[in-house]
Parts: sequence; structure tokens; C-alpha cells
Amino acid sequence: MGAAGPVDCHCHLAAPDFERDIEDVLEEAKKAKVLALVAVAEHSGEFEKIIQLSERYPGFVLPCLGIHPVQGIPPEEQCSVTLKDLDAALPLIELYKDRLLAIGEVGLDFTPRFASTDEQKQEQRQVLTKQIQLAKRLDLPLNVHSRSAGRPTISLLKEQGAERVLLHAFDGRPSVAMEGVKAGYFFSIPPSIIRSEQQKLVKQLPLECMCLETDSPALGPEKQVRNEPKNIFIAAEYIAKMKGIPVEEVIEVTTQNALKLFPKLQKFLWK
Repeated sequence: MGAAGPVDCHCHLAAPDFERDIEDVLEEAKKAKVLALVAVAEHSGEFEKIIQLSERYPGFVLPCLGIHPVQGIPPEEQCSVTLKDLDAALPLIELYKDRLLAIGEVGLDFTPRFASTDEQKQEQRQVLTKQIQLAKRLDLPLNVHSRSAGRPTISLLKEQGAERVLLHAFDGRPSVAMEGVKAGYFFSIPPSIIRSEQQKLVKQLPLECMCLETDSPALGPEKQVRNEPKNIFIAAEYIAKMKGIPVEEVIEVTTQNALKLFPKLQKFLWK
């Protein structure tokens, strides 16, 4: 593929923050030479919008559908996911399964304000287990959230036999991340790394296990400022600095990693 640009392996293009100017945001990303955007869902209400964007921008916006461990509208209405949330989403995932790059955003979130009881954590585990099984049946990778739940998430993924996994914006200890590395999982690094406590993780993770993401509109270089996919280069530059290698090498290796992780990516890029 030669000198391909970076792949944003995890962003939220259906987020309300992008409602007014999503076309401009996508054009800016194209202009910046971002190769592709992997658009994840958090709840079934976003599914149609993500599919529509992937139809309008074929080979550039690549859709993932899944149910996030935290549901509801931030910040007041948010609560831990239930099996009912997943049941409502499954028919739509089945409907669009052939168009999907991956199942996501799925995972566990044991932040106390969302999951304070064992029952809530258990239900999150059940929802994730069902989505791992779904991904295996559809032969799709998983795009995974694991806030305050690094070890339990990796353990459950391994226990369920998940093979192609992206752990996005991992907030666990590097020693826990290494369990994921051993399992062959990939870790994506967002632009917020420049102000994050996870800099040790970047030092320790092999480049062969790393991808790039923005998590737009969240996790930008500046707190409380809307993040955009074009900021992906900030993450690449930071990794290059930490590893003492050229930024071009970081982009090339992480894009190759994205192609390994998402087998349908190559096919979608040539649409």
C-alpha cells in the first residue's frame, strides 16, 4: 500500500457534538491525509446514523455497531448497561452485519458512579459475553472499552476465546496490558496521551501491538475541547518521540496493525 496515512481505529462520528458540521470534520480529516475512520456506536440510537455516514463516505467511514457498558445521555442520565439494551440492538446488528468492520464499542466500565453493585458488574459481563459470542459467530473483531476494568475485561475476552481485539484508551496498569499483548490484542492510543497518566504504557507496549485512535469528540490534546479525527497525528508524534523513531514509521506500522486487526479493512478501502 506504500505510504498510506493513519487509521483512526476508534471515533464517535454519530456523537451530538458533530451534528452541525460532520461534513467539515470529515473533509478536514481527508485533507490531513487520514486513511480511514473506524466509527463506533455506543447505543442502538446511533446505528442508523453510522451506517448512513458509511454509505455517504464509502471506504473512508467504516462502521462498527455494538452496545457500550454505559447507556443513557451524559451526564445526568447515564447508567450501567442491561441485557434489555442489548436485546433492542441485536436485530439491527444482524440487519447490517455484512457491512460491519467490527463489533463495538463494547466492554466493561466499573467506574463506581456507573457500576457500584456486583449485580451491575455481572450484567455488564453478560452483555459483553453475548457480544463476544456474536463477534465470533459473524467472524468480526471487537472494539473494546475497559475503563476501571482492565484486568476483568482482558480476562473475560480470553476466557471467551476472543482473538481479534482492540483495547481502546486502556487505563489499566502496563503489567495488565501485557496480558493482552500475550493474547495478541492491540491497544489504540489517543491524542490525550500528551496529557495522560498512561505514558508509561506507551513506553512499554511494543509498536507491533499499537494502533492509533482519536476517540473523537473525547480524549483530545486539550481537556474540554472537542477532539477531531485530524488530531490523530498528535498521538502518532507522541509515540514516535517516546520510542525514538520517525513518525512515518509509527504511522506505517500502526496502519499495518489496523489491517491485521480488521481483516475487512483492506476490502473496504478499495471501495
